[in-house]
Amino acid sequence: MTSGKIENSLYWTAAILGLVLDQASKYLVVQYLKGLKSVPLINGVFHFTYATNTGAAFSLFSGQIDWLKWVSMIVSLGLVAFGVFGKNLNRWEQIGYGCILAGAAGNGIDRFVAGYVVDFIDIRIIRFAIFNIADVSINVGLACLAIAVLFVTKPSKQKKLE
Repeated sequence: MTSGKIENSLYWTAAILGLVLDQASKYLVVQYLKGLKSVPLINGVFHFTYATNTGAAFSLFSGQIDWLKWVSMIVSLGLVAFGVFGKNLNRWEQIGYGCILAGAAGNGIDRFVAGYVVDFIDIRIIRFAIFNIADVSINVGLACLAIAVLFVTKPSKQKKLE
């Protein structure tokens, strides 16, 4: 930190906002949807459907929650360290890494606390896997990092020396 300004403030904002939205949405889903089959928002297109996942994305490694929870924790801790010690991150990198931290931490918390991840976003028009805000956050983060790599130019080292 320098002169009262938080380093990588967009990183921390994305991480905290994403984690709060993820955990709050899962809490509400468990409270209000757990006993129901599905709630159509747009029938046949977009539903909220309570589901649990003991694996990773798209139920890969289903039932292997033990090692997946440790992977989530290691990734989350690594990203926290990156946010603390990372220097000169542009806005896209900050938002990207912050969103990935939110998603890894959100699903990691579920794995440690409940032994499964709560999913509920059910897009039926394309027959996609049911997912959650943490999954969305990870994908938004990856998109931001792609933008950073493809469209944001880094200042050259030679210009900094002059």
